[in-house]
Amino acid sequence: MIYPKIPLAQSIIQICLAKGITDIVISPGSRNAPLTIGFANNTNFNCYSIADERCAAFFATGMAQQWQRPVAIVCTSGSALLNYYPAVAEAFYSQIPLIVISADRPHDKIDIGDGQTIRQENVFANHILYSANLLEDASPENDMLINNAIAISKIQKGPVHINAPFEEPLYETVTEPSVGIEVHYSPIEETIFDGDISQYVRHWNKATKKMVLVGVNQPKAIDEAIIAQLAADPSVIVMTETTSNLHHSSFLNNIDTIITPFTEEDFEAYKPEILLTFGGMVVSKRVKAFLRKYKPRKHWHIDPLRAYDTFGALSRHIEAEPNTFLNEFLPQTISPESNYNKMAQDLKELRKVKHNEYLSKIPFSDFKAFELILPALPDGSQLQISNSSAIRYAQLFDIKPTVEVFCNRGTSGIDGCTSTAIGAALASEKETVLITGDVSFLYDSNALWNSYIPKNFKIILINNGGGGIFRILPGHAETPVFNTFFETTHKLTAEHLAKMYGFEYTTAQDEAELKSALDGFMQQSDSPKILEVFTPMLENDKILLQYFKELV
Repeated sequence: MIYPKIPLAQSIIQICLAKGITDIVISPGSRNAPLTIGFANNTNFNCYSIADERCAAFFATGMAQQWQRPVAIVCTSGSALLNYYPAVAEAFYSQIPLIVISADRPHDKIDIGDGQTIRQENVFANHILYSANLLEDASPENDMLINNAIAISKIQKGPVHINAPFEEPLYETVTEPSVGIEVHYSPIEETIFDGDISQYVRHWNKATKKMVLVGVNQPKAIDEAIIAQLAADPSVIVMTETTSNLHHSSFLNNIDTIITPFTEEDFEAYKPEILLTFGGMVVSKRVKAFLRKYKPRKHWHIDPLRAYDTFGALSRHIEAEPNTFLNEFLPQTISPESNYNKMAQDLKELRKVKHNEYLSKIPFSDFKAFELILPALPDGSQLQISNSSAIRYAQLFDIKPTVEVFCNRGTSGIDGCTSTAIGAALASEKETVLITGDVSFLYDSNALWNSYIPKNFKIILINNGGGGIFRILPGHAETPVFNTFFETTHKLTAEHLAKMYGFEYTTAQDEAELKSALDGFMQQSDSPKILEVFTPMLENDKILLQYFKELV
C-alpha cells in the first residue's frame, strides 16, 4: 500500500476509512497531492476524478442525495475551494451530507503573496454545519476535529469543511503509515418524538379544515397506511409537489393549477385551521403567497433537525422523522364531519377537465412538450429536473408513481443541475432522465466532461432560445435590455457538445417529431443520449399565462 509521507494527510485518509467515508470525488491540483495519492492508491476507496470543482461538488451532491450518506470532495488550495460553494449551499439547505476536504498552504504562507493562496479557514461560515481548521502536524486535536466533522455531517445531514495545511514536498510516499489515529464513533439514532402527543391529537380532532403540505421528500419515506389514513379523512386536504414523491388519487399534486384562479372567497374557504408540513423546500410560490396572507391558526412542521417559518405562522417544530411521528399520531386521531376534502375533490375534477380542454387546443410549445414527455418516462426510472421553468412546468402534470423525482431545491439554482443528475444516475443505477432548459444546460455544460456518465443517462433539453422564465415574471417587455440581460437570448444548440462528449443526439421541432423521437429515445442504448426540443420563444409565455385564465 502507498501512503502520503505527510502525517496529517495520513490521518485524514485513515479516519475517513474508519468512519465509512469511501466515496471520494477528487479535482486535480498539486497542494492536494498528499490526499490524492492516499485516496487513489487505496482500493478501499471509490475515487472519481472531476476536473471542474463546481461540477465535482454537484456530482458528489447527486451521489449523496441518492445514497443518503456522506460523499467527500477533495480539492487543491485557492479559488478551487470557492468553486465548491454553490453545491455546499445546496447541500446545506437540502440536508445532504457532504464532506469538503481542502488542501491549504501552511498558516505562515497566508497573506504574504504566495500564489493559489486565499483565506480558506471558515470560508463557508454561513452555510456549513462545522469547520475543522486543522493544524499542520498530525495530533489528537486534529483527529478530534476530523472525527467531529464526519459525525456532524452524518447526524445533522449537511456539509462540513475540513481544511488541511500541507507544506512541500507534497508527492513523497511511504509504504506504512507513520501515525496512529483516534477514531470516535457517534451512533446515529432515529429521532423519536418524546413530547406530549395528546396536545396535538386534541387540536387535530377539533379542527374541520386541516391541510397537509409536503415539500421535497425521499421516495417511499412515508408508509402506505399513513397515506391511506390521510386520504380517507374528510377534514384533511393533502397538497403534494412533483418532488414530494408521495402519491394518492385524492391528493392535490398540481398546486398551482388548483389555486391560481382562486378568488378571495376561495382563499377564505380553503384557509386551513391547522397546517401540517414536512419535507424540504416548496416550489410553488402561489401556495406560499396563499398561506402567508391567509395564515393558519396553527402551523406544525415535522423534521428531526430544522423548521423554517416559511409562512410566518410556525407554532410548533415537531422534532421527529415524519413517518415516525405520523405512525404514533394518526392512530389516536378521529375524523370529524367536514366537507373540506370533498370541496377539494370537486375542484380537482373541474380543474382536470379545464386542463385537458386547454391542452387539446394549444400549439406546440414548452407546455405541450411537457405534456408529451412526462407520460413517456419509463416505469421505475428516476427523473431529475433542472430549476427555473422546467420544474414549474413539471408541477402542472401528473407523473407516474413509479418514477422518482428529484430537483436541487435547496437554493433553487440552475448552476449544477446536470452535474447533480449525473451523480445521482451513477449512484442509483436506475435509468435516469434529466429534463432541463437551455440556459441551465449551457451553464453547467462542463458536467458532461465526466468519465462516469452511465449509458442509461438521458437529457431532454427544452431549447426556447433563452431564459424563458423571465417572460412569465413581472417586468417582461420586448426590449434590447430585456432580451440581452434577462432572457439572455441565444442561438446555441447542444449538437456539438453531444458529439464532443459521445452522446447520441436527436432533435424535435414540433409535436409530431417529438412523439416520434420519444419512442426511440427512451429505448436502451450503449451510450447516453440528448434529445433537444426546440420550442417557440415568443409564444411559450402567452400559452402558459392563458392556461391559468382558462381553468375556471
